[in-house]
Amino acid sequence: MNLESFRAKIESGESPPEDLAPELTALWHTKAGNWEAAHDIAQDIPTAMGSWIHGLLHAIEGDFGNAGYWYHKAGRLPIRKHQIDGEWDELVRANL
Repeated sequence: MNLESFRAKIESGESPPEDLAPELTALWHTKAGNWEAAHDIAQDIPTAMGSWIHGLLHAIEGDFGNAGYWYHKAGRLPIRKHQIDGEWDELVRANL
């Protein structure tokens, strides 16, 4: 699977596959507009990747202060609003 096929499956309205890694499942729900489901999954991923995804979710909701905290925990620089879509792409690529 690549970024484009991953995005196409989400846009088709499919549910995430049951064997999908939690990181990709959170990102699936993020793109599908299921913020709460994505957040519930991300906050249970105890790694830098989980913190990075968690940071993206708070950026999406517009809470850039909280997003910055999670980006710091992930060892990454925080993003700005115009970077959200590209950040999602980067996260998917990092997890495929």
